[in-house]
Amino acid sequence: MHKVDVCSRSGGFDQTVEVIVVGAGACGLIAALRAASEGAEVLILERDSSPSGSTSLSSGFIPAGGTRFQKPAGESADSAEEFAKDIQAKSHGQSLHSHVQLACENIAGAMEWLADEYSVPWIVLDDFLYPGHRFHRMHAVPEKTGEALQARLLAAVQQQQIPVATESRVTTLYTDAASTGEGNSGATNVAAFNSNGQRITGVEITRPDGQHESIGCEALVLACNGYGGNQGMVERYIPEIANGLYFGHPGNTGDAVVWGEQLRAELEHLSGYQGHGSVAHPHGMLISWALMMEGGIQVNLQGKRFSNEHGGYSEQAVNVLAQTDQLVWNIYDDRIHRFAEGFPDYLQACNAGAIKSADSIEALASITGVPSGELNNTLRAVDDYRSNDSVDPFGRGFGGDKPLHAPWYAVKVTGALFHTQGGLVLDDQCRVRNTDGTVMQNLFAGGGAACGVSGPEVSGYLSGNGLLTAVAYGYVAGGAAAICVRDGGSANRGQA
Repeated sequence: MHKVDVCSRSGGFDQTVEVIVVGAGACGLIAALRAASEGAEVLILERDSSPSGSTSLSSGFIPAGGTRFQKPAGESADSAEEFAKDIQAKSHGQSLHSHVQLACENIAGAMEWLADEYSVPWIVLDDFLYPGHRFHRMHAVPEKTGEALQARLLAAVQQQQIPVATESRVTTLYTDAASTGEGNSGATNVAAFNSNGQRITGVEITRPDGQHESIGCEALVLACNGYGGNQGMVERYIPEIANGLYFGHPGNTGDAVVWGEQLRAELEHLSGYQGHGSVAHPHGMLISWALMMEGGIQVNLQGKRFSNEHGGYSEQAVNVLAQTDQLVWNIYDDRIHRFAEGFPDYLQACNAGAIKSADSIEALASITGVPSGELNNTLRAVDDYRSNDSVDPFGRGFGGDKPLHAPWYAVKVTGALFHTQGGLVLDDQCRVRNTDGTVMQNLFAGGGAACGVSGPEVSGYLSGNGLLTAVAYGYVAGGAAAICVRDGGSANRGQA
């Protein structure tokens, strides 16, 4: 793993560009598009040989309140304010209020801008509500995958002829700060300095062959990563998930957190993360939580339910990992199976043999290996909860669910860490805030590098929060970076 650093340097770069964007996921691509649309010269630096990141691994569903795309779905009453209420309700009011406002007040504009300027075709998923959302506000491209979303954004960047330098791992940020010692690149280290008036002057990239290159800039957008791929950081900040499957991008190694610590930037909610309680085992494929929202249940290897499946798929990761062998079964019927076939991820799981079917409870028990009697008792109890003959001890309301009946379907799943939600604290222009209350005038952040809107706990994650902040923060950061360049970095513009 490469060491990342912060050093001082005021000139002598191999090349210079007005705006550098670190990371070519949804956040970085949108930030680059926005900055370029405002007239800035932009360069995207991507560590991988092909841009993908967390976006390609996601469902590609982006929640947005108050868009024009919601009106055909009958959701004209939704708004930024209503969306903000749902986010805070899910996190029990622990989300940073300023970040919630930043995301909710900008996401609709970002989505409509992407449609108008770059022909991104949004559809609204209106056949079910994800946990915690009171409105149908999940937007997706027609293919309904993260890979398709990534591909469309990358195509827009290519059409605008914005350069994307792949295999360019950013290992050093350069500032004009006073020095306190020697850094790993031969420049002076600035691990401790007075942040007032300091600005980013450029970056150093490291190629796979070990070659280095320095690039000066007038504004820098960190759209790079969280720290889910850094086992040491996971053990430090979120030990409850440290032994679970990591289902995120391996490039999420926490570089932005390390840079933030060295820059004396403000970091919040590093214990926050998105988990998921439904990743097919051993296939490693996401199984949509829509199965649970449509009436499915989860049982452990003993055939017993162990939680409220409607509480949220993020916190369900911890519940699943607490079961024997960290494995459980999703149980549902043919109606839900046919509904799920509308999701590409589910079809892939079917093709991989992850989905099992049976014509009776006894056959289902044989296929899954769970005790037949206990499984029968569980399904009978669910029928009682649905008919209001008894109350679910886990608090799930079954009243609106349709009865489950043969043929039965099942998929073995485990819990996983998807991506972290803590990071750099931002102002209303997505500039990085310092611990002394000032801001870095030309350093911006978004996506996994920034503190999200889920609060400090796994249960605070509302479906889609990750892409929400990737898109909204990227949109704001790109525009603000272009203004920073145009206005001379708020009087802090220096010579490259």
